[in-house]
Amino acid sequence: MLFRSVSQSRYARRNCHLCEVAKEVVESARNEADFEFEVVFIDGDAGLEKEYGEEVPVTLINGKRHDFFRVNRARFIEAVLHPHQ
Repeated sequence: MLFRSVSQSRYARRNCHLCEVAKEVVESARNEADFEFEVVFIDGDAGLEKEYGEEVPVTLINGKRHDFFRVNRARFIEAVLHPHQ
């Protein structure tokens, strides 16, 4: 699964527990930061599976890799609020 923010993206797989946890963290962050996000499932896409398959969920902010496996909520919010720092 993929997420995209300020634009935020997250790459994920279906039936992935860590992906669901990451989604909950990102959605809860919307209470403190305004951003759009997209979830991209990598299942069945050979290119995305090769690039992200062992690291899902992978979170990107403005197209740049931010986190993988787990999302630290405070660090995520800080990165969304101040994307160029």
